[in-house]
Amino acid sequence: MTAPSDLETSEQNFDSNLEPSIAPIADGGVRSRNLENEFLDELPDEIEMSLFDHLEELRLRIFYSVIAVVIAIIGCFLYVRPIVKLLEVPAGAVKFLQLAPGEYFFVSIKVAGYSGLLIASPFIFYQIALFVLPGLTRKERGLLGPVFFGSSFLFLGGLVFAYSALIPAALNFFVTYGADVVEQLWSIDKYFEFVLLLMFSTGLAFQIPIVQVLLGVLGIVSSNQMLSGWRYVVLGAAVLGAVLTPSTDPLTQSLLGGAVLGLYFGGIGLVKLLGR
Repeated sequence: MTAPSDLETSEQNFDSNLEPSIAPIADGGVRSRNLENEFLDELPDEIEMSLFDHLEELRLRIFYSVIAVVIAIIGCFLYVRPIVKLLEVPAGAVKFLQLAPGEYFFVSIKVAGYSGLLIASPFIFYQIALFVLPGLTRKERGLLGPVFFGSSFLFLGGLVFAYSALIPAALNFFVTYGADVVEQLWSIDKYFEFVLLLMFSTGLAFQIPIVQVLLGVLGIVSSNQMLSGWRYVVLGAAVLGAVLTPSTDPLTQSLLGGAVLGLYFGGIGLVKLLGR
């Protein structure tokens, strides 16, 4: 049996001296991560409030939101003619008729209502944020900004997509289908009911990636689980396209269903980028 060399002895001594010094560093890293997690899970503005105080706060936020919506609707009603003309553009050369007394007046109220709600929606979201903010941790508060801006961007994107793609495709289908049989004279009320419903339903459908990101960040559903259920998503997109589109033409339903699929798989990509 040979005696260990001086080099081996020095390496053993170095390793034995190094191991005790590594342990405190590792423990310090674990402690710092735990402190960071505790800091993110804290409620910085936690305030003890009774049920009556919560209800009073909710009543106040709803009151402010209603006032903002009413002001926005009145402002849109005063300038409703340009909005109506803008929404008539996808119809092209189609003529609109007022089939009952006051039909255009009630259409103007409806258009102003939808437009005012859209304009006042940032203020409504702000009031919602103020109401829920005291009960959110620092980690959850960090999601508010991205979720708010992402949701607003996607909703506006849904409106633009419906206005520029879905509505023209649906109207073109209906116009060409009966071009040789009937003259295109449409009720203005039915037309705007069709346009407004399609635009807002498409805007809501475009919120799918936001829901996916929230589910992923909160650890409820992972990106792999979302991807594994793609067959059900394809079926759901077809059903959603049929339910949300007020028309029955297959082209509009296919466009909306395809957009829903693209948004869903894009949401999976975002969740993967977030490491979930």
